[in-house]
Parts: sequence; structure tokens; C-alpha cells
Amino acid sequence: MTHELQTYGLILLFGLVAIEGCGVPLPGETALATAAVLAADGRMNILAVIAVAAAAAIAGDNTGYWIARLGGRALIARIPVVRDAVPRFLPRSERFFERYGSRAVLVARFVAGLRITAAWLAGLSRMPYRRFVVFNATGGILWSLLIGLVAYEFGRAAETAVTRYGLYTALVIVVLAAVAFSAHRVWRRRRASIERTEIR
Repeated sequence: MTHELQTYGLILLFGLVAIEGCGVPLPGETALATAAVLAADGRMNILAVIAVAAAAAIAGDNTGYWIARLGGRALIARIPVVRDAVPRFLPRSERFFERYGSRAVLVARFVAGLRITAAWLAGLSRMPYRRFVVFNATGGILWSLLIGLVAYEFGRAAETAVTRYGLYTALVIVVLAAVAFSAHRVWRRRRASIERTEIR
């Protein structure tokens, strides 16, 4: 990821984040975090990274929303596995978005599984577009700022640690940070599982 971002830069970042928002499971969040770390090292501009990621998130989610709203049901009908599952989950998702739509779209950007499905569910459920676009844009901007700035500061902290404390101490710090990050992801997955249970 680091080599590709250094080679193709913001274009690749935009593509990965936008396509992920359309519903394709690509590492958009990883690309954003990697670009932010590169910015901390002076190889990219953090403001450009955050702006491009936010624009890509909004564009991708809006594309996924309209694909699902205008032709999603017909497309799903051509895929046997998905077609058989739709009658079970679609009515529940429609009720979920009707009741929690705004919050669901906002929070979905921060949850791995929901990040690639929320726009489609909102479109299939025919969530009012004005409501979708406002909360989706808010979520995309907040997500880009949070992930971008956290990764940027982590990159700067890692460089400072190597300079000040030596490589081995810095590695210990990185390992501890990785453990904390993994614990956070486990918490997010559990939260996503609880939200899926609420849909049922």
C-alpha cells in the first residue's frame, strides 16, 4: 500500500475510498491511514489527504446510494445468493433506516462492515436523499478528519520516538499502539454485530 500511494498518490487514495463507498470491499480506510502516515514523513500533504478522502467518501457513498435506489433491486435479482437473502433483510433494513436512518448513515462510515453497505441499504430502502446526503457528508468529513489526523500524529510520534529513544523502544511503542488499535477494532466489530441484531 505504501509503495502504491507513493507512486500514484491522491488519485489512488480517491479511487480506493470512493469504490469502497460504492459497496466494493477495498481497503479505503487503510489507504487513508497510510497516506496520512506518509504525510507525517513529509511525502504527502495532510490537508490534501484529508480533503481527497472526504470527497471520495461522499462521492462513493452517493454513487452507491443512487445505484441501489435506481436499479439495485433489479441488479440483486440477477445474483441468486443475494436474491434469496433480500426478502429476509430488506423489510427490516427499511424499518431500521426509517427509524434510525440519519444516525445509521453517520455512524456507518466508522464501522468496517457498514461502511461498504450503508449507502446501498439507504438506497434500497429509499431513504430521503436530502437526509442521506447531509448525514453522509457529515460522516465522510468526520471520518477523514479523525482517521487522517490520528494516523498523521501516530506517524509523527513514531518518527520522534525513533529519534529520541532509539529503534527498539520505538518498536515497543508501535506494538503497544497496534494492540490498542486491534482492541478498538474488536470493539467496533462487536458494536456492528449489535447493530445488525437490532436490524433483525
